[in-house]
Amino acid sequence: MKGLLKNLGLILILIGAIILIACSFTGNVNNNAILGGSVIMMIIGLVAYIVINKKLAID
Repeated sequence: MKGLLKNLGLILILIGAIILIACSFTGNVNNNAILGGSVIMMIIGLVAYIVINKKLAID
């Protein structure tokens, strides 16, 4: 469980990147909801990665 929690941020970043790549290949680059959602997911993943790993390093 701790290993999954440690990698949660990276998983969110990868999911966001996969969505952006899929949109690029399918040509669906005009849908701002999908593109914005994936960018927000990547930002949340980055913040979660930093916060969770700082907290695990302190404990």
